[in-house]
Amino acid sequence: MGDKLTQLQESMDQLLTQFIAALYYNERHHDLQKFSPNDKIPELKQDQPPEVDTLDPEQFKAGQLELARDLITKEQQIEYLISTLPGLDNSERDQLQMIRELEEELGAAEQQRQEALRERDEVLKRLDGLVRLIRRH
Repeated sequence: MGDKLTQLQESMDQLLTQFIAALYYNERHHDLQKFSPNDKIPELKQDQPPEVDTLDPEQFKAGQLELARDLITKEQQIEYLISTLPGLDNSERDQLQMIRELEEELGAAEQQRQEALRERDEVLKRLDGLVRLIRRH
């Protein structure tokens, strides 16, 4: 699950980066237009770099469309990652029951491990006894 959470976090970071890139693209390449008669477009000084690099309207729309598709694709990837996380289809009670069952399984496995350790110790004692017996003869 940790890997899925890491993937989800990285995808969210990428989505935010794509949002920033889309905002920058729109801010940097929009067409300079007045919204009201009182609006003024400032004149640039010769040594001042332009704040807006206006693109051809078709090229601008194509860029916006590509950015929108990228955002939608990334959002769908995030939706998929979220859907694969455990517990979304289970209620809290179901999850607690699953935890209890896993704890019982863990307890049974621990008992088996303890029994195997006891058997190992018994076999080692018998083997040690046989080795000593053989040394005496």
